[in-house]
Amino acid sequence: MWYVVFVRDPWPLSCTPLKTIMQNVLSIQSHVVFGHAGNSAAVFPMRRMGVNVWPLNTVQFSNHTQYGRWTGSVVDADGLTRVIEGIGAIGVLSRCNAILSGYLGSPEQRAAVVEIIRMVKAVNPKARYFWDLVIGTTSGCIVEPGIQEFLVNTMPEVSDATTPNHIELQKLTGRTIETVDEAVAACREVIAGGPKVVLVKHLINRNSRADTFNMLAVTETEAWFARQPVGVGDLASAIFLAHTLLSDSVRDALEHKLAAVNAVVRTTFQAGRYELEIVASQDEIAYPTERFPELGVNSE
Repeated sequence: MWYVVFVRDPWPLSCTPLKTIMQNVLSIQSHVVFGHAGNSAAVFPMRRMGVNVWPLNTVQFSNHTQYGRWTGSVVDADGLTRVIEGIGAIGVLSRCNAILSGYLGSPEQRAAVVEIIRMVKAVNPKARYFWDLVIGTTSGCIVEPGIQEFLVNTMPEVSDATTPNHIELQKLTGRTIETVDEAVAACREVIAGGPKVVLVKHLINRNSRADTFNMLAVTETEAWFARQPVGVGDLASAIFLAHTLLSDSVRDALEHKLAAVNAVVRTTFQAGRYELEIVASQDEIAYPTERFPELGVNSE
């Protein structure tokens, strides 16, 4: 049964005490010189929230691919693993608490990411892998052939959490999803294959308003639902991951993400920009002052 919780008290950073020990995230994503996508959207917000980030770039592009044209290069897959070997050689790889992976620039990088996850977990079995599923959608995000199939067939079983959008969730489960209940069931199907948490960054149901993004965070026993005016994937995944590491609360992480992303989008709109005003919104990313009044919860 779905019901709605109304929250009207002032915004707390978290209802759960935050961890005081520094958390380290290895972020394996794209990098763009201009704008904010991949690590260019994720690294600064996580650091501003108090999480240390080790960025490992899969590509270096002039700008993100939704512009329709870009220049740059893809990082050699062997180069990715050599960097991690170098971190291991100086004895600090065991300090990695989580791995976040996103955009891959070549099919060869698929196996490299899996190997890097193995390397980290070999020295720190408690390290968590957050899989930001990036397989290409109608939004203009472009990935090389062969990457989508590998990700869908291989990554769920090695991930501890994943953040698909609606289309990607359908590809993961091989089914059409039209309602929130169907989405929760699909997320639970994904969870049965490995991940403990599924964050659907943009859920489309047949009753969706055209001017909102539906968000859904699901565990084996919880399902939290909320609406937001707009969604921004890489930033959203990073904020959700950072808060999850700091508080271990899926509900608090979802609410922090909603408030912080809304503040970034509002600041961007007020500035009349296309690229996100992440730096200008940094205080709101770390300490959001707004709470969304409605947060749906699935009662089991």
